Amino acid sequence: MQTILTSNRDTMGRIVASRAAEDLRSAIQRYGSANLIVATGASQFEVLSNLVQATDIDWTRVYGFHLDEYAGLSPDHPASFCRYLKERFVDLVKLADFQFLYGDQDPAATIARVSPLIAKTRIDVALVGIGENGHLAFNDPPADFETTEPYLCVELDQPCRMQQVGEGWFASLEDVPTHAISMSVSQILKSAKIYCSVPDSQKAVAVAATIEGPITPDVPASVLKRHANTILVIDEASSASLRSDTRSELERVA
Repeated sequence: MQTILTSNRDTMGRIVASRAAEDLRSAIQRYGSANLIVATGASQFEVLSNLVQATDIDWTRVYGFHLDEYAGLSPDHPASFCRYLKERFVDLVKLADFQFLYGDQDPAATIARVSPLIAKTRIDVALVGIGENGHLAFNDPPADFETTEPYLCVELDQPCRMQQVGEGWFASLEDVPTHAISMSVSQILKSAKIYCSVPDSQKAVAVAATIEGPITPDVPASVLKRHANTILVIDEASSASLRSDTRSELERVA
């Protein structure tokens, strides 16, 4: 895992989008198409806003997969990840296809529909983030590192649900769904390249545990250290809990 320290989230978004765009172009040149996993949440605002401006990508050759979604949430809900992705990405570029995880449909049926598709697909780029509790996608601690199922129906822990309230997606904890459809850890790790964007001070403890701690299901994002082509991009705020010796070894991009 390579870690890049940026000055702020705007720089982070620009760097991740630029590098991901280059990977997509390379995949299209090599294979004739590219396959992309897309995350949501506050960490992806700047990434996606920069990525959709990459007009030199033949988006008609790009196939997209949805990382996770709340179970029981309608696509027109303000916190719906389907809505987020449509407004910030899918409706702004002309993709070959995008596999949404619709929260208002039966989770088991959705998993049965999408899992066989992604299982047979080469994934070139995955855009992900880290939760305040260290989760990867909606794989809250302790995460299942062993399952080979591409998608899971998972229960969300309270720190995860409180993060959604803190970021303004829901008015109260009671409003946050208790379950979600999530891409599994093993499926994420099948991606050829993973870009993990983690801005803001609320993520500082999780970032330190991911980088400096052991690989453990109790810090799900720590598993990214097993993946040679993971690029973890953090900013000054999210790096605040790192030791000084760790910070001194990071690649810095202004």
